[in-house]
Amino acid sequence: MLAKIKFTQVDSAYGRLKNEILQGVLPPGYQAPEPDIANRLGMSRTPVREALIRLEAEGLVDLVPRRGARVVAISRKDICEIFEILAALESLAAGAAARVETEDLHLDDIGRVLSESGSALASSDIGAWANLDDTFHRLLAGLCGNVRLEAEIAGFLDQIYRANTVLLRLNKAPAANVDDHRKIVEAIARGDDVTAFECARQHRLSGLKTMKTLLQTSGLSQV
Repeated sequence: MLAKIKFTQVDSAYGRLKNEILQGVLPPGYQAPEPDIANRLGMSRTPVREALIRLEAEGLVDLVPRRGARVVAISRKDICEIFEILAALESLAAGAAARVETEDLHLDDIGRVLSESGSALASSDIGAWANLDDTFHRLLAGLCGNVRLEAEIAGFLDQIYRANTVLLRLNKAPAANVDDHRKIVEAIARGDDVTAFECARQHRLSGLKTMKTLLQTSGLSQV
């Protein structure tokens, strides 16, 4: 029973801190000693310490000896590297998803995201669209049936979530062709793994090109 309670506390601390980092409540560069973080969460130091170790492994915080934890900023180089990695990983996921038996594919959720994304763009709500874009890519990863590949993609999506949201709002438009999402899903639905693979790869590479331009024109070196 004690082990179960401990795990629940660690999971709770991890979830709360991760959400605050991704949403920018704890901004890049934010730093606090572990006791302060524990007091802020109303928890003991042990589960908070374990949660911070998990977040450090995911590249979201740095643990600084005697100074606690610091929220990691994502640099221009980081963003470019992650987009290049996602171009490779997501194309693998899309191709694999297209090879899944039709009766085992669950496209309802991703279809709803496509519909909501269209509504967000129609109302020029880029903040909502950015969140839906993130959801789309997570659902896409989940379609492939490879839990390790899905986990790798999710980790990189976490790392660029904040930067992606900020930069898309600066752009006031999607980073890549909005029709790409639908083309990827349609290729998966008809079992066309070659097209699904290539559409997913080109979609990320197109987004990378836009992100490079935004970083240059905004003068931001990190987000």
